[in-house]
Amino acid sequence: MKKLIAAIKKEVLQLLSDGLGLTLMFLLPLMLVFIITIIQDSAYKIVNDNNIDLLVANGDEGDQSVLLIDALADSKLFNIIHSSADETHLKKELLASDGLIAIYFPSTFSADLEAKSEAMSEFIVSNFGVTENKNKLVNNSSIHLKLYYDPVLQENYRMSISNMLNSYISMIENDMMINSIFTKMEMEAPKDLKKYMVENQTVIDQVPALFSDNKIHPNSTQHNVPAWTLFAMFFMVISLGGNIVKERSNGSFLRLKMLPTSFATILGSKIIVYLFVAILQVTLIFSIGKLTFPMIGLPELTWPSNFLALIVIVLLSGLSAVSFALLIGTITKSQVQANGLGAVLVIIFAAIGGIWIPTFVMPEFMQNIAMMSPLYWCLEGFYILFLQDGDWATLLPVVTYLILFIVSCLIIILIKLKQERLI
Repeated sequence: MKKLIAAIKKEVLQLLSDGLGLTLMFLLPLMLVFIITIIQDSAYKIVNDNNIDLLVANGDEGDQSVLLIDALADSKLFNIIHSSADETHLKKELLASDGLIAIYFPSTFSADLEAKSEAMSEFIVSNFGVTENKNKLVNNSSIHLKLYYDPVLQENYRMSISNMLNSYISMIENDMMINSIFTKMEMEAPKDLKKYMVENQTVIDQVPALFSDNKIHPNSTQHNVPAWTLFAMFFMVISLGGNIVKERSNGSFLRLKMLPTSFATILGSKIIVYLFVAILQVTLIFSIGKLTFPMIGLPELTWPSNFLALIVIVLLSGLSAVSFALLIGTITKSQVQANGLGAVLVIIFAAIGGIWIPTFVMPEFMQNIAMMSPLYWCLEGFYILFLQDGDWATLLPVVTYLILFIVSCLIIILIKLKQERLI
């Protein structure tokens, strides 16, 4: 035990002297967690909570374009900015301003919309037998509404805005069609019908599918804090991997063979120290997500109900990161190789493992490749707990893979050191 404690003290002193490694393991991930979470949360609020500046140029002389503009303004989703520019100059005005989207109403917009509603109402009335001749609907694709957008606006935001416009246009079309139907039937449209249709729209309740009955609401914090904490864990390869290479190259391992201290003690001290570092990373970053984020307007990190499972996943993730760092330090021949290969592999594992881009948007073959990344399984374990509130049964594949990964790394390390006659 005394030998183990002495070895741990040596590892701690060596770690504290590594300024670059400590920066990569603590300062860098803290910055990433703050920056990425703020960006994603802001992107969500732009579409859902804040007004989006909408530049509007109305070349239409009818009433329907005015109704649509008023509906967009009443929605509280857009800040309407009126422009007198024609179609040619509108996009130049958009690019010159700070706006992202602009709408141009052509001169025939209202007339085309009214003609379409008239044709639909005539078709319905004739098929009800109110008129003698049954009409047929003719496909009319002449109605156009031009949505100009700054190319920096991502496609998902652009499609959301386009779907909103279609929704409001459909509402106006339905109102016109109903009025036209009642007119053709020589009846007066009920005054409360439009109000009834608006107030009795289908309500879509968004409910996260969880393995439990707990009320966990996934948000940008729940996604980003575990992801970037794992990224920080695996970047300990810069410090630990480099130390292993240095000890192999300067003869430290050979000197250990002459001492009564066993190799298991040395290896155990490294695992204990760096596992403690991983636990400290998790504690620090998760505490910031829980306590600091709400103070700056970001969603609070919500703990999963199965706290014991969280401890197990944290320990397995930490051991995976430590084993990976030890492996890199063992198979490389210089600190430059260890730092370069370790950093590149961590970035690749993060890229294919879902840290940067969700795996579900990847092609199927990339989703299969992602399962080779230890970061994928570590992240899957955190997501099962933080986003789905899963139980032990759902965590079993994650736990199994991580144990196999840790054992495999340690076996390769021992084989490599035996081949070099360092143990």
